Amino acid sequence: MLIAACGGGGGGGGGVAAPPIVGIAPANGCASNPVTGSASGYPHASEPIGTVRQIYDGALSPDLAVTTYRNIDRLFPTRTIEPGGTPSALPTAATQLTQLNYTVGAATYSLANFVSTNCVAGLLVLKDGKIVHETYQYGNTQKTRWMSMSVAKSITSTLIGAAVKDGYIASIDDPVVKYVPRLAGSAYDGATVRNVLMMASGARWNETYTDPGSDRRQLLEAQISQKPGSAMDLMSRLPRAAAPGSVYNYSTGETQVAGEIVYNAVKRPLAQYLSEKVWSKVGMEAQANWWLDSPDGVEIGGSGISATLRDYGRFGLFVMNDGVAAGQQVVPAGWIAEAGTAKVLAGGNPISYGYLWWIPPSGPSAADGAFYANGIMGQQIYINRKERVVIVVWGAQTDPAGKGTLPVVPFFDAVVAALK
Repeated sequence: MLIAACGGGGGGGGGVAAPPIVGIAPANGCASNPVTGSASGYPHASEPIGTVRQIYDGALSPDLAVTTYRNIDRLFPTRTIEPGGTPSALPTAATQLTQLNYTVGAATYSLANFVSTNCVAGLLVLKDGKIVHETYQYGNTQKTRWMSMSVAKSITSTLIGAAVKDGYIASIDDPVVKYVPRLAGSAYDGATVRNVLMMASGARWNETYTDPGSDRRQLLEAQISQKPGSAMDLMSRLPRAAAPGSVYNYSTGETQVAGEIVYNAVKRPLAQYLSEKVWSKVGMEAQANWWLDSPDGVEIGGSGISATLRDYGRFGLFVMNDGVAAGQQVVPAGWIAEAGTAKVLAGGNPISYGYLWWIPPSGPSAADGAFYANGIMGQQIYINRKERVVIVVWGAQTDPAGKGTLPVVPFFDAVVAALK
């Protein structure tokens, strides 16, 4: 059963949101008190941070997790994603979503339960392009930038769509090696761009974040080395485990390959291309940034974007509106629907995955054709085009496996139902 209690809100003019909700009590394992910083410019710039190895080891304290996740641009060199001149308005809806109950199995949870249990550091809900709920926790504000983790994968996928629209990529059925010649003779030789977008290249990969010997951690070490080409050197050495297109295997390495495809196809940095095609056109309000594999190198296709809560929301609106920005079709017509639809592997096996987007396998979101970007430590952008709802979640979790957290899709379902 879903119960929505909406309080009064301001009118829809001027793009000024209702006062954000703050101060929901944290659950065990979440940060305790707001941490404030007062450096010139970015408000959190003087805060202490941990290391990227600590993030993937699950070794950060809750408070250090918060200050690290909003300062990830200090962990690696980055490239700036420039916004346009005038931010687009995010008006306040006439009624605000302040409470809801949702069920998981036999248990019922509230909005406050979700925020506290999942260590939610920021939550934005948009309905018809208007803010119906906005929450900041742990000293975060509208000026805070927060890490994306694997939410960045879905943004990289969108850039591939833009490159197809612009003619830089002739077809996603082109071979990977057409755009990344470094991988000729590797397990990626014979795989297509589409295979990579489906996490189905056939290259062997172990994504275990906490295992120092896993492929994911070897990719992280390549990034830490900041040696040009080290990531593709790793990817070129992977053995083939299956025929391209036949097996789904979640791989952050796959999205580094996707980033290289974009970089080589458009012949300019991903951050610049993202600014040109999306960030400057949809009215983002702040600069964002993106990790690089080496100084002035290639962006990390699978993680490392850092942006404000509302700008993640604006990206969600851009996707919800079928990839149209400033009246221009940025990706091919029908791309968003195709990217956000569950795929079928060669041989007929279905997967709950699109083109680097997650697809709910069942329930109301599945019936609506909704999909979402998802990153460890609790990052999501949920998009329901049918009901015109976008939900952005920032998590400050410390366990890469998400132990003890509530599932997100039932929460998304409850929000959508409460807004009908």
